[in-house]
Amino acid sequence: MWYWLFKVGLFRPGVQLLLHPSLEDQDNIPSTGAAVLAANHLDAGDTFTLPTLIRRRMIYPAKKELFEGRTPWRRIVAGFLKKVGMVPMDRSGGRASADALVPVGDVLAKGQLIGIFPEGTRSPDGRMYRGHTGVARLALEYDVPVVPVGMVNTQLVRGRFGLLTMHDARIVIGEPVDYSAWRGQADSTKVLRWVTNDVMARIQQLTGQEYVDVYATRVKRGNLQGADLASYLKATPLIGVEQPPTDAELHIEEA
Repeated sequence: MWYWLFKVGLFRPGVQLLLHPSLEDQDNIPSTGAAVLAANHLDAGDTFTLPTLIRRRMIYPAKKELFEGRTPWRRIVAGFLKKVGMVPMDRSGGRASADALVPVGDVLAKGQLIGIFPEGTRSPDGRMYRGHTGVARLALEYDVPVVPVGMVNTQLVRGRFGLLTMHDARIVIGEPVDYSAWRGQADSTKVLRWVTNDVMARIQQLTGQEYVDVYATRVKRGNLQGADLASYLKATPLIGVEQPPTDAELHIEEA
């Protein structure tokens, strides 16, 4: 109830009035059943414009620190997230991040939509960066399609009277992709990387972004901060990443 109250009564009118992004090809989102909506990440508005505008209920995992409010304001934020059904995501890496996918998987097991930003953080310069493999793990372990989503010009800017807005913003929904042919290889790093890069390539086709084959966190606050990234540019995330054999093909080879 709280989810729909906030979505229809507050966020949707606000997004349409102030930000007015267009939503294209919404019918590509399955009308029923679980799916992962994977998008590039340009700005903070990406987290609420997509779930606000689509017909179905969709949940974005939120970083777990937002659920651990100790100040009055943080408690309000944590309470709001819990009311609308958001789930925490540990982004510290390693085993913790892998375990954090469990509550996300529980949402998929209920036949709902999950949104995810494979880049893991906002782009520092509008370009697309290397995706983390969580999107592939969800697709393979829970046997759900991935719907690529392209965020175009969704950066928040100050408009008239200092109000936040977007200029010529578009959200483009791509066709769902079925990776079930590789489901038996969910623990293979090569398969996880190929699925992830394939998802990123499909998003890139929707956005037309330049692709940088490093994690954005390295550029924002890591060892590549302020560095020349020309040597990391690729025409597509799929360059140098071969499609692995399917489960059926491996079975044939072993026989």
